[in-house]
Amino acid sequence: MYAALRTIPLPDDVVARLFHAASLLREHRGDGHIAALMVEGVGGLEAHVLLALDMNMPANKFGASNHLPAAQLTAVIEGMRDRGLIGGDGWLSDQGRAAKQRVESLTDDLAARPYESLEPGELHELMDALEPLATLLLAAQDGS
Repeated sequence: MYAALRTIPLPDDVVARLFHAASLLREHRGDGHIAALMVEGVGGLEAHVLLALDMNMPANKFGASNHLPAAQLTAVIEGMRDRGLIGGDGWLSDQGRAAKQRVESLTDDLAARPYESLEPGELHELMDALEPLATLLLAAQDGS
């Protein structure tokens, strides 16, 4: 997605340009996340199961909310159990938690690259400018 967005000309309008830049950063991170999942050999549905279990949501509840056929979800869970990612209790095993942590760590490392081109003062200025927005977004998330 990042590469596709790069083909779109930069908008002239300042708000549209900001939105485009934020979209580029979001998709850059997303593409890195997919790469990190691939490194761990985690497929698309497996990634959703990992996230659900990491959030203390039973995998079958995740599947029901996303309208996955029960047989398909069961097959995904059994495959993850066979690989040692899910324990006999239906929750992430130590190996599953470690895989999830490696995915998140590599995703963070890959996502940091664009910010490394900023001078320390520029990075500080960006963080100062975005902090109030982040605070509002987190408060809204906590209220939902």
